[in-house]
Amino acid sequence: MEFSLDLNEEQTTLRDWVHGFAAGVLRPAGAEWDAREETPWPVIQEAARVGLYGFEFLANAWSDPSGLSMPIANEELFWGDAGLAMSIAGTSLAVAAIFGSGTPDQLAEWVPPCFGDESAPAVAAFCSTEPEAGSDVGAIRTRAVYDEASDEWVLNGQKAYATNGGIAAVHVVTASVDPSLGTRGQAAFVVPPGTKGLSSPRKLAKLGLRASHTADVFLDDVRVPGRCLLGGRDRLDARLAKARANQRAAGQASMRTFELSRPTVGAQAIGVARAAYEYALDYARNRVQFGRPIVENQAIAFALADMRMEIDAARLLVWRAAWMGRNNRPFAAGEGSMSKLKAGEVAVAVTERAVQILGGAGYLREHPVERWYRDAKIYTIFEGTSEIQRLVIARAVTGHQIR
Repeated sequence: MEFSLDLNEEQTTLRDWVHGFAAGVLRPAGAEWDAREETPWPVIQEAARVGLYGFEFLANAWSDPSGLSMPIANEELFWGDAGLAMSIAGTSLAVAAIFGSGTPDQLAEWVPPCFGDESAPAVAAFCSTEPEAGSDVGAIRTRAVYDEASDEWVLNGQKAYATNGGIAAVHVVTASVDPSLGTRGQAAFVVPPGTKGLSSPRKLAKLGLRASHTADVFLDDVRVPGRCLLGGRDRLDARLAKARANQRAAGQASMRTFELSRPTVGAQAIGVARAAYEYALDYARNRVQFGRPIVENQAIAFALADMRMEIDAARLLVWRAAWMGRNNRPFAAGEGSMSKLKAGEVAVAVTERAVQILGGAGYLREHPVERWYRDAKIYTIFEGTSEIQRLVIARAVTGHQIR
């Protein structure tokens, strides 16, 4: 079989279609919604109308046996505008949790409400991080206690920095069922729309991704039906029994979700970096100083060369990890973490360099590079900081429990 890195016809069509939406809808609206710092429901509704927001789109992208359709689509969306794109893509993390931990029946029941419909779009939230448990998922304090009399799980705790937290129709919440087992004693639960006891006091003000809603979520005696335990009671009991017997058990709920999503998050960072690189390149070609375009200065040209090289290198790592994940190849050397780590750090470096190339103009809001610079920083922080990604990689390549 001939090896090729060329995109096939379906992937090329997907890339061009999403790019058209990003260029025609997201890019022109990015500055407005960044300044408003509000959930862009009209943009989400337009994405639903054209077929970019919904489970069918995710299922079709995931069905690509190469694994590339999801990162291709995300790179183009986030090239348009990261804040608006995250308002569209944020729901997919909760869907990934349901897909990764749930049964087919749960997938059928809970995924449609995550999106709503074209006339009334909805969003979903994945709630894992806590004030004292970010990278250290073993420190999760949110508890889930089973009430046999009512066949309900009772959730109590606080979640932090949840995308779509509080405004979501469906919240997927990780909680500890048996704290003595650490991460192996945790499970994920669906909190259906309108469930009493779940609250979120306010939207958090952020450095970047301002159009995307981020909030703390409080759970006060939140009761959900037994069927809302992702994977079901039998699977949980079997996993807990193995953990108590010190046997190898399936991975922790949050980590499974993050492993599925890391290459996709890396692709988002690449989209932001590519937007900044292309803008800086165009600016350098047209900006004249000392009688010639600044792109003819070696310092500028070399910076642009490095930016392009780093973006391409990061994309190859993302594509490899996406292919491995889709084809059930183990991340023996932390390849998923490699892709997210490299892409996130490239996004920060490239957007910073783009601001520098524009000089004083790059510091002004009339040029989008300052917004992309702010947006990029989150990619070295959320879904595993750069330090945590290095820890994962180090443990994988050394075989030692590095701390």
